[in-house]
Amino acid sequence: MANDVTLTCRMNKASLPVMNTQQLAYVLIQAVPGEGMAQVQMPLNLSLVLDKSGSMSGKKIQNLRQAAKLVVDRLGPEDTISIVAFSDRKYLIADSQQVVDQEDLKKKIDRIRDGGGTAISGGMGQGLAELDKALSPDRVSRMLLLTDGQTFGDEKQCLKLGKKAGESGVVVNALGLGDDWNEDLLDEIAEASGGVADFIDSPDSIVSFFEQAVKSMQDTVVQNAQLILRLASGVTPRQVWQVLPMISNLGYRPLSDRDVQVTLGELEKGQPRSLLVELLISPRPAGTYRIAQAEISYDVPGLKLVGEKVKTDIMLDFSADAVRAKQYDADVMNIVEKVTAFKLQTRALEEAKMGNVAGASQKLRAAATRLLEMGEDELAQSALEEADNLEQRGQMSSRGTKKLRYETRKLTQRLSP
Repeated sequence: MANDVTLTCRMNKASLPVMNTQQLAYVLIQAVPGEGMAQVQMPLNLSLVLDKSGSMSGKKIQNLRQAAKLVVDRLGPEDTISIVAFSDRKYLIADSQQVVDQEDLKKKIDRIRDGGGTAISGGMGQGLAELDKALSPDRVSRMLLLTDGQTFGDEKQCLKLGKKAGESGVVVNALGLGDDWNEDLLDEIAEASGGVADFIDSPDSIVSFFEQAVKSMQDTVVQNAQLILRLASGVTPRQVWQVLPMISNLGYRPLSDRDVQVTLGELEKGQPRSLLVELLISPRPAGTYRIAQAEISYDVPGLKLVGEKVKTDIMLDFSADAVRAKQYDADVMNIVEKVTAFKLQTRALEEAKMGNVAGASQKLRAAATRLLEMGEDELAQSALEEADNLEQRGQMSSRGTKKLRYETRKLTQRLSP
């Protein structure tokens, strides 16, 4: 059908100057499900995998129960849900079932009590077993995992389960609550399945995070999206960054000397998936050139569509007019700046892990400067505080590390559509 997916491309500059050397250029590629997808909705196959260890006492467990019940209220009879709790043991609160008796499910949620240690793999394994019962290409299969603590001795098993989930078509979205959890582990679990991890800094925010997670699942309409970028001679890709819905380094797979492939995965209706591609472009005489062609292939299970494609050419002008060659697309350059700030804090965290205090603190202060220029005062202050922590104590705080790591991923979300 028409208007399945809309594909647009914008260069950071409409014209490059005529020069004798390679030049760096950026192209913003955006794919968004079209208006024809507005009424498409796939049923969910969802497993909630929830930490009930002793550290979840008080407001944490209360708000977790409230959030889980909200999820139940948001689902319909076509959806399936299972609920698993874990401490150092696993507890099957509700086996995989269609959401036909919401009150019974909520009563079971109310019986979840905190206590015990933390072993995430037990909960993940049980959650995957329940998801397997309703796996189908016509369903959106998700695991929503929440923990507030460090898992002990089963990290490798957690990563295996994350990989197994991805191979089965299950996306794991992992949420870390508070300060004392392993962000490297949750990121790796999520990324292995095609999902994302995120940071909940306060129990008061659990409900809103769960609400947003369910909306994202219900809005998923496109699956198996792949971008192929066919490059003209003399055009070389350097990096591919996802910039919406959040910033991450996607990387790419060379298909040939001039073709590269980028996995996009799933697209949500009304939510652009935007990529920023860094290109090195060889010298050319004055004129207009097609430097690349972008093509996205995708499936829409809800409409029984498989292997659909949309493509567009990426054009660039080379000009001897110095004034024209200095003109920039402000929106694209704004995104470049946000990606640059994200890169700086990422490199700072990496250097801090390696013990390079001077290098890490220098990059944090550089990131703070850029963040201040963007009006991100709170994040800039966090970067400066962590630079001080490094210089005075030799290490960053757990909360500050998580805040910078996860909040800088969302810088592009502040932009107007």
